[in-house]
Amino acid sequence: MLSGDQGLPDGIGMARLAWSRLPTADGAAPLPEGPAASAPAAAAQDELFVGAVESLDYEVIENYAYREEQAQRSKFWVPYYIMLKWFFALLIGVGTGLAAIFINLAVENFSGWKFTLAFAIIQHSYFVGFLVYILLNLALVFSSVYIVTQFAPAAAGSGIPEIKGYLNGVDTHGILLFRTLVGKIFGSIGSVGGGLALGKEGPLVHTGACIASLLGQGGSAKYHLNSRWVQIFESDRDRRDLVTCGCAAGVAAAFRAPVGGVLFALEEVTSWWRSHLMWRVFFTSAVVAVVVRSAMNWCNSGKCGHFGAGGFIIWDISGGQEDYSYQELLPVAIIGVIGGLLGALFNQLTLYITKWRRTYLHKKGKRVQIFEACLISLITSTVSFVLPLLRKCSPCPELETSSGIQCPHPPGTDGNFVNFYCSKDNEYNDLATIFFNSQDDAIRNLFSAKTFHEYSAQSLITFLVMFYSLAVVTFGTAVPAGQFVPGIMIGSTYGRLVGMSVVKFYKKLNVDEGTYALLGAASFLGGSMRMTVSLCVIMVEITNNLQLLPLIMLVLLISKAVGDFFNEGLYEEQARLKGIPLLDSRPKQVMRNMNAKDACKNQKVVCLPRVSRVVDIVSVLQSNKHNGFPIVERGQNGESLVIGLILRSHLLVLLQSKVDFQNTPFPCGPGILNRHNFSDFVKPASSKGKSIDDIHLTDDELGLYLDLAPFLNPSPYIVPEDMSLAKVYNLFRQLGLRHIFVVPRPSRVVGLITRKDLLLEEDGNTATTELQSTSSLPER
Repeated sequence: MLSGDQGLPDGIGMARLAWSRLPTADGAAPLPEGPAASAPAAAAQDELFVGAVESLDYEVIENYAYREEQAQRSKFWVPYYIMLKWFFALLIGVGTGLAAIFINLAVENFSGWKFTLAFAIIQHSYFVGFLVYILLNLALVFSSVYIVTQFAPAAAGSGIPEIKGYLNGVDTHGILLFRTLVGKIFGSIGSVGGGLALGKEGPLVHTGACIASLLGQGGSAKYHLNSRWVQIFESDRDRRDLVTCGCAAGVAAAFRAPVGGVLFALEEVTSWWRSHLMWRVFFTSAVVAVVVRSAMNWCNSGKCGHFGAGGFIIWDISGGQEDYSYQELLPVAIIGVIGGLLGALFNQLTLYITKWRRTYLHKKGKRVQIFEACLISLITSTVSFVLPLLRKCSPCPELETSSGIQCPHPPGTDGNFVNFYCSKDNEYNDLATIFFNSQDDAIRNLFSAKTFHEYSAQSLITFLVMFYSLAVVTFGTAVPAGQFVPGIMIGSTYGRLVGMSVVKFYKKLNVDEGTYALLGAASFLGGSMRMTVSLCVIMVEITNNLQLLPLIMLVLLISKAVGDFFNEGLYEEQARLKGIPLLDSRPKQVMRNMNAKDACKNQKVVCLPRVSRVVDIVSVLQSNKHNGFPIVERGQNGESLVIGLILRSHLLVLLQSKVDFQNTPFPCGPGILNRHNFSDFVKPASSKGKSIDDIHLTDDELGLYLDLAPFLNPSPYIVPEDMSLAKVYNLFRQLGLRHIFVVPRPSRVVGLITRKDLLLEEDGNTATTELQSTSSLPER
């Protein structure tokens, strides 16, 4: 307890021993104590970024309320806490799997009904069938863009840049709301079912993250779908772990690739990893695999309507090329170079178009966004219907009876050789096979083995140019959009072109065109998204062909190296465009020649005295957007010493509650610390939190005082002013910090900690490995 001038045990008192005063501009004069002392100093305070983007705080706020709750926990709390983590991993896997099943069933059935109806009508009139085809696609796309613009604006796009930013320590408002989840699910059904040049895999990653976040906070309070008994994960670091599980579950559900989902979360989205988290992520992905497999077994009985072999993505090419020769390494390398070039070009074009769209188009309102999406839908439908009409049909080739391939197949069904606008029954339209078809079936046709000469080079080049252009233009519209499947379609098209050339050049080799289509798909994804390990495993899992693993690794390495020469990956470019300040895994080279003081020498630190007037606190909060304030107290020799850091959100809680106001400008007495629980200071995960404009105080209340010592963090991270900025960068990113104090080099050494000092034996009174969490049980 605080009494008079006594400090908090193990908190402020120890901070006085270790901390030095913050320097002013010349580094010598003491920081003046007053209502809101402000001086040029070597510590920076984070602010709200442009576009309502705010930093997360993964640091443990070890104030008195936190220590009290840690001391009051029983010995059964830690096992209960760990058990709940695993239980929530199970729920995330089941929820994401069910969401993926629903999306796939809806997309496949809408696509099946659309192609079945269109094909039945074109038997009598191609013009009427064309109109019906356009109107059906337009209706689906309109439903998607209307849901996004009117109900859930944060559901637009893939959502992966925002989730990557969240796991990097940046919170974008609205990305994990319940309405965002609903908009993502139903918007994906409309946009993908409407035939746009985009996929549902990226949105599924965002869907898994939303499910994980909503489960972690006990549901949605706004829509009265919440439960307090699951509200144990109240800290940013606990929610970060849950969202990581949700991302992996989304990839596992999208591609039926559980191992690929784990590696995707590790390589692409998360910035912080540990073995305990990997176990839970792996468990979540395994649950998703079981749920999706159970749904497929149920659908195989014919109870899922038009849901066929398409649906859940898996393109089995295990019956194709069984081996490869060293002579094929050159064309494989060429595919890697092409993938790097086209991937980098795709990133640059989408960046330019998205900038133009945000600057000139989307500022004109929601109606313009709806009109834009509908116009792109009309163009896409026209291209996919009219271009096959201009292509001459080809006679069906002689196929092996054991191949199971039938020629021709009607459009809208799972199979090659689509009969579209052909004069004879034994002819097929190779351009309609990939254009007038669902994307999953088109990719399966491009990957298909033992289908030599199915496609002409002219048709593949036509499709590549048109679909590439459509994918560039479609990316960035106000609909949920993923780039995995469009990237696979683009890459498999030029990969099959290279495969056709290899077949003609190496006539004696056992070369399959579908194998090169797979390598082309991997190369384009590697050149655009710059993933390597996770993408390699995903491609192996969705094709069920482990023998091609060395070739996939080769094209990924080449395509990534070529793409990195021109620009950054797709998600990094889009994150920067959206104003999400990602911290890369490595500091810039120039940071090694700078120190911490150089980085913040032009910034000002706004400090508060330990006992502050309420009116001064309100003035400070209204006059700036800082989210952390150093607390100073005058020492025995008269100089101002920093005793801790208090967050803006904590100050708002204290101002709103008003129970801690006092009449005298002296430190508080005993009993003041029992008025708050640690959970009172937790920021809601799905809202902006409190605002100073929402707090109303009378003139009498503004004249009172508030002792901030019990509520500050007495032990934030500090670094000496001459530490290299590269070391500060690594510390900030790896620990997930929001603030770091920069102080003059301390002159007194209290002790030295080595490895053996951290190897403590656990006893009945010692906290366990889960002590670092700031979660707490709700007060009952």
